[in-house]
Amino acid sequence: MATTAIGSERPTDASLLVRGVSPVLEVPFTADGEVDYAGFERVVAYVLSTGVTSVMFPGFASEFHKLSEDERRQLTGILLSHTRDRNDVAAVVAVQDHATRLAALRAMDSVAAGADLINLLPPHFLSPSRNALADHVRTVLTAIDPIPMVLQYAPSETGTSLDADLLRSIAQDHPNLRLVKVESSPPGPLIAELAAGTPSLAALEGYAGVQLPDAIRRGAVGTQPGCSLTEVYVEIWRRFATGDEAGGGDLHRRLLPYISYWMLDTERIIAAEKLISVRRGLFASPYCREPAHHLDPEEIRLIDRALAEFADLLPPLG
Repeated sequence: MATTAIGSERPTDASLLVRGVSPVLEVPFTADGEVDYAGFERVVAYVLSTGVTSVMFPGFASEFHKLSEDERRQLTGILLSHTRDRNDVAAVVAVQDHATRLAALRAMDSVAAGADLINLLPPHFLSPSRNALADHVRTVLTAIDPIPMVLQYAPSETGTSLDADLLRSIAQDHPNLRLVKVESSPPGPLIAELAAGTPSLAALEGYAGVQLPDAIRRGAVGTQPGCSLTEVYVEIWRRFATGDEAGGGDLHRRLLPYISYWMLDTERIIAAEKLISVRRGLFASPYCREPAHHLDPEEIRLIDRALAEFADLLPPLG
């Protein structure tokens, strides 16, 4: 098996597949609010067809907080049925449980089902202490060792405060902490600090890619946007990766007016991405489970302008 590069065989360290664009999968619902499992199967197939080498599920973009345990289990099973026998793609399965015991159990169950990496969102209800956060992360890392972890730092959504020194101290004792998803604003300084320290920690940029060019320049190894515009993000990343910084910057500047507005709040971008996917023919209904953001007529026109703007990169999927 390859151990240092991504090739036709799966790397021994699956975290090496989490490079470039690693989309967070959305969950389609029917117009009456039931999970559209066939639609999710199409989402998985579509995203993997774009050439990405990893995907993440479930995240905020998946409306994980609005799924029942059974729905979550079935959806995760669909994803893993597409990835567990492939050497060229990794499934990053997320754990958001607040109780440390439950988080560790879910992480172990996900690994047993075929997850290649675990994405851990640290607990945030009732403002747990710094030591409690560290203990939570360490416990889950121990439970899944040697399976690699992505630690998600999303202060806007959770209010959690982490820093590079704490993350490095955890990684020193738990080398299966391989990546940090940085969603602070701006993410660049923390990304650079993580890369420069000992041990060095690789970082993913999130937050819809609003700060993607700066994150790339500061050493981010990937980005985790939503999945409705995957081809656009793949092209931005390709340009930067091949040395076309001007071309990557230009394409990102074209995208920025859209994503910066949608990311004013999480529910808004979830609704926008759902409608984009419907417009592209991926599934039938843009329904988001309540409470949700309801797009107004001008926001819908903005989506249609974005689809026209990037029509050359976004073929119909229906």
